[in-house]
Amino acid sequence: MKVAFVVNDVQTELAGYTTTRLAMAAANLGHQSFVFGVGDFLCATDGSIHARARTPRAKSYKSLDKFLGDIQSADPVQSINLDEIDVVLLRNDPSTDAIERPWAQSSGILFGQLVANRGVMVLNDPENLSHAINKTYFQQFPEEVRPKTCISRCVDELKRFIEEQHDRVVIKPLQGSGGKNVFLVGPEERANLNQMLDAVLRDGYCVAQEYLPAAAEGDVRLFVMNGRPLARDGKYAAFRRINKTGDARSNMHSGGESEAVEVTDEMLRLVQVVRPKLMSDGMFLVGLDIVADKLIEVNVFSPGGIGSSSEFAGLDFARVIIEDLQRKVEYRKYYNGRMRNVELATL
Repeated sequence: MKVAFVVNDVQTELAGYTTTRLAMAAANLGHQSFVFGVGDFLCATDGSIHARARTPRAKSYKSLDKFLGDIQSADPVQSINLDEIDVVLLRNDPSTDAIERPWAQSSGILFGQLVANRGVMVLNDPENLSHAINKTYFQQFPEEVRPKTCISRCVDELKRFIEEQHDRVVIKPLQGSGGKNVFLVGPEERANLNQMLDAVLRDGYCVAQEYLPAAAEGDVRLFVMNGRPLARDGKYAAFRRINKTGDARSNMHSGGESEAVEVTDEMLRLVQVVRPKLMSDGMFLVGLDIVADKLIEVNVFSPGGIGSSSEFAGLDFARVIIEDLQRKVEYRKYYNGRMRNVELATL
């Protein structure tokens, strides 16, 4: 099997990233693994899509640092015809490129659509990823699983919503990740509300969201694959993220730490509620962020944390994901291209 991984930029990848783990797992299972950035696509005159990709030197690796080092130092860069690839995984995060490289924000999705139209399996489904490029996608899930939310650029409307909650409220950008410009607004912070709103609105729409008291204990990242909790041998790919520095954000980029977590019936029920839409949208691999019995985010772009999940469960979930891709590739061969990309994505 030939597997290609699309990232923001090969040189900015880190060894602990989930994408690095997936690419190394593919190589260690005997597959051809390719990695390239969203700036490495080429649309040829005949309509075929190529990429300046990098591939590891060795057949197997024990060290993520060694694997990534070989990828990043690979020379020369190999040009590959994506028609010859079995599956392309879109693992770039558009929000990372929104400010400094706006041209790159949608490049993975757009070229992914071209590749999928030529009969290559592209995951997650690029057509529906284009609808999920900001947090409005989250609003399409049933209201019962979401905190109360207001999305606006009107300061008066946002203030009215915040006042109605009679408690703390989280405000954050509609587009963004990594905990940047995320604020917890309580009674003590109301005096600085204008400054916080200005910081968020500078980049576009503001999301004001009901604060869930259970968030003080962190949130849970639960991976969902093919519309079901990612699990093997009764162990789930999940972990709790908690910030012990006093910062309200539990995001790992903001000082959050990970710890083992028990997956509850409430969490599994949330998966059941969101499963129909995830499957109809062709969302192969997703990270659900959960506080108590509510979802606070549905991560469909490069969800991270497979390393933490694997560590706490004592098994390699990256390998489980690659093995599932093998199964999909076999299914595609059986039906000789007669199944749509969005159908194969969660099969």
